[in-house]
Amino acid sequence: MKEKVYNFLRSIPKGKVVTYGQIAEYLGNKKLARVVGNILHNNVDEYKYPCYKVVDSKGNLSKNFAFGGIQKQKEKLEKDGIVVRNYKVDLNKYRM
Repeated sequence: MKEKVYNFLRSIPKGKVVTYGQIAEYLGNKKLARVVGNILHNNVDEYKYPCYKVVDSKGNLSKNFAFGGIQKQKEKLEKDGIVVRNYKVDLNKYRM
């Protein structure tokens, strides 16, 4: 399952985000969103597997982003051209 999650991350285009639930649906069960979160938190390579592109179902960034915290996730998303306001992204605009 971990490899499927990591491969999905690599398919997210620049300027787009996905939710934990979207990845869980890709795995076949939307109830696996928490499992997806745990897998992402244990990501071993932030450059190969861009977990910063994953937000919650309301567009909120992760308070516990594994690679530098919420501010670092915000910076990475903004570098991709995504507008972040109050540590939240507009899913209607940026969701893949």
